[in-house]
Amino acid sequence: MADKLIVSSKKYKGESIVVSTRLPSDLVDKLDSVCEITGKSRNELITKCLDFALENMIVKDSGEGDN
Repeated sequence: MADKLIVSSKKYKGESIVVSTRLPSDLVDKLDSVCEITGKSRNELITKCLDFALENMIVKDSGEGDN
């Protein structure tokens, strides 16, 4: 089981750029629920989730499978 993502009050620091993406509406609903509970913006939460995913993912060689 993966570790849990803990959402704290620390904001992301550094330069930023705008990235646009389409997300399923049910995923946005879940994000918005967490934002309401934590008082974080959608941007803060998505950034935190992406940071967590990148730090905890295993990248397979292209010869090891489709994912």
